[in-house]
Amino acid sequence: MRPGIRLLALSGSLRARSSNGAVLRSALDLHDGPATTADIGALPHFNPDLDGEDATPPPAVAALRAAAGAADALLIVSPEYAHGVPGVLKNALDWLVSSGECVDKPIAVITASPFPTGGSHANAQLRETLRTMSGQVIDPACREIPAIGPKTDPTTERVTDEPTLTALRTALSHLTAGPATRRS
Repeated sequence: MRPGIRLLALSGSLRARSSNGAVLRSALDLHDGPATTADIGALPHFNPDLDGEDATPPPAVAALRAAAGAADALLIVSPEYAHGVPGVLKNALDWLVSSGECVDKPIAVITASPFPTGGSHANAQLRETLRTMSGQVIDPACREIPAIGPKTDPTTERVTDEPTLTALRTALSHLTAGPATRRS
């Protein structure tokens, strides 16, 4: 893991005490560098009329784009809703499609679920969307975490399961292996 890599973290869950939030916080605790978590709940619904050539993006959109542009890599942690990506996360990605901050950006996708699938449908959909956006999805950095509930401590809001923490360390190691060399 390369120290000093700037991460932008996006959570697909807006719940204050979500298990995916625990995964994200735990991953950021393991990261040896600066990290920012984007407030995607503040974004307006995507509307191409607000995103034209002469349009000034809404402030929350401008902040998301600036944070994504300043990051060396993106870490996306998300639940799966109805076998898909939560709307709030898809909305955030829609705002990043045309602006180019994700182009060639190293990205890890981690999904966690109370079910044995680990959010596999959402994970696959996110990877496809991010590749379509020309993001560099780092497959060895992507994870599906099944049966997340007992792997977290609701008091600390962190992952306590050692194999899951090891998987997060490995994912971060793959994500941060070399993106700083890609910056211009």
